[in-house]
Amino acid sequence: MSTSHAARDRILTATLRLIGEQGIGAVTNRAVAKAAGVSLGSLTYHFPSQTDLLRESLQAFVDSEIARITAYVIRLRDADVDPDQAADLVEKAIIDFAYGPEQIANLELHLHAARDPGVRDTSARSVAAYDRLATAVLNALGIPDAERHAPAVVAMLYGLAVRRLSTGDTSAAGTADAFRLLLRGALNSTSD
Repeated sequence: MSTSHAARDRILTATLRLIGEQGIGAVTNRAVAKAAGVSLGSLTYHFPSQTDLLRESLQAFVDSEIARITAYVIRLRDADVDPDQAADLVEKAIIDFAYGPEQIANLELHLHAARDPGVRDTSARSVAAYDRLATAVLNALGIPDAERHAPAVVAMLYGLAVRRLSTGDTSAAGTADAFRLLLRGALNSTSD
């Protein structure tokens, strides 16, 4: 990895951590440069505007999370589990990677996108990527009309993330039951 690429990655990581620990208001050029261990010039070289920095931070987080979840989905599909077992496995997976400042930053950046059109496209692409991933999970579980049901799965997982993060719950309790409820509904629904 080149020095320039390493600096860029440190800047994105520092930005996510600052947002997750202190909120978007904490993301100043000086604070990010200091947290990333780079010069102000390096920061503005890689990210000429605050919107660029926020947009790329969200994209980096989502890309990393999608890669992690996709690897998990492949293992899930290859294990040939039924929907009830899958719900328990999803809850266990949530515990492994769904808590911390980066997760808080992800949610905060999606909310920020409602106010910042420069970040909105990245947020919309991210949600679409999660929808595609949920579709793949539902297809792997044999759920009919998976594409139609995927947004509900994504919305439920986002809502549960907000609940976990706002209450400090690191157990992901209730995730399996909520997922199971959605899966049963999807299995019993008919296409319109």
